[in-house]
Amino acid sequence: MEAWHELAIEIGTILKEKGETVAVAESSSGGLISAALLSLPGASAYFKGGGACYTGASKQILMGISDADVEKGRASTETHALVLAESAVARLDADWGIGETGAAGPTGNRYGDAAGHCCIGVAGRTTKVITLETGSEDRAANMVAFTKAALELLLGCVQEE
Repeated sequence: MEAWHELAIEIGTILKEKGETVAVAESSSGGLISAALLSLPGASAYFKGGGACYTGASKQILMGISDADVEKGRASTETHALVLAESAVARLDADWGIGETGAAGPTGNRYGDAAGHCCIGVAGRTTKVITLETGSEDRAANMVAFTKAALELLLGCVQEE
């Protein structure tokens, strides 16, 4: 079983116990964060929805992120990850939001970030952001690493009282 699945089980259990929900706005993880959270039976009790917001247009359509929001910070930054997380919470009326943005590889992004660079934000009772640098050009491995890091960050937040 994948390491992310164990994290998702723990998150789902806690969210169900607390009667809380989560929404996801992800980019370079390509939907894997949402897939992990949905891999548990009964996920509809805590998963409000999500989107693979891979382009500016999809961010605007799916998460309602305006040009003004984008100006708060370019993609692949902690600021932008938090904007994504906050937008997911607001757009889908969730208790928690995960925002993820980065460069899966095999090359870096147009902003000069290397493959394996990822920023993740969680918004809710607690707000946290992290930057991950895997140092890898392996796209699929990076997507899994980004997913695992996002779930670990969310788990830490939902465990706080």
